[in-house]
Amino acid sequence: MFKKLLAFFAAMSLIAAFAAVDVNKATEAQLDGIKGIGPATTKQIISERKKSEFKNWDDFISRVKGVGDKNAAKFSAEGLTVGAASYQSPASTPAKAKADSKKTEKPITEKAKDAAVATKDAVKGAAISTKDAVKGAAINTKDAVKEAAQDAKKAVTPKSDSKVDAAKPVASAAKK
Repeated sequence: MFKKLLAFFAAMSLIAAFAAVDVNKATEAQLDGIKGIGPATTKQIISERKKSEFKNWDDFISRVKGVGDKNAAKFSAEGLTVGAASYQSPASTPAKAKADSKKTEKPITEKAKDAAVATKDAVKGAAISTKDAVKGAAINTKDAVKEAAQDAKKAVTPKSDSKVDAAKPVASAAKK
C-alpha cells in the first residue's frame, strides 16, 4: 500500500512539473522551477511584473534583460506562459512557420509515449528508493528487537556464582 501511495505522489509531482506556469501569476519558487530561469532572472521578472503585468511574449522579452527569442522558446517549452499563451517564434512567413513547426513538433502520440516512459521511470526510481528505505528500516528494527530481547533475557536470568548453587535450593525443595 505504501509503495502505491508513493508511486501516486511521484506521478503527481511529474504531472505538476509539466503544468503551465503563467509569468503574471507565478510565485518566485514556480519561476525558479522553470529550467533556465535562475534567481537573478526571477527577481527581474517579479520586479517588472510589479510595475505592470506582461501583455504578451514580446512585452516580456522587451522588459526582461537577457531574454530573447531563443530563451523565450526554451522557457515556453519548459511550461512558462504569458497570459496563458505559449511562445510562438517569429517567422518570415506563415507558411514557413507552419513548415518549421511540423519539422520540430512531435505528434501527440509520441509526446504521450515520452511522458508515459518518463512517468514509468520516475515511479520505478521512487519504488527502488522506497524499497531500500523499507529494507533499511526493517534491518534497524530487527537489530533493535534483538537487542531488546537480549536485555530482557539478562534482566530475567538470575545471577549466581555457579550453576551448582542455583540447583541446590531446587533440589532441597524437591526432597521436602
